[in-house]
Amino acid sequence: MGLDDKIKNAAQDLAGKAKETVGKATDNEKLEAEGRADQAKANVKKAGENVKDALN
Repeated sequence: MGLDDKIKNAAQDLAGKAKETVGKATDNEKLEAEGRADQAKANVKKAGENVKDALN
């Protein structure tokens, strides 16, 4: 994966953490769950990157 993909994944992870934090602060369970889901998606993508990097 390219540097662009890594940056996008890191941004998605940070956005997810921000959503989760705001959701907790405002007692918004939906926003909190969306944040956790965004982080999970970013982690899956990072794992895929790691596998690709290991094969190269």
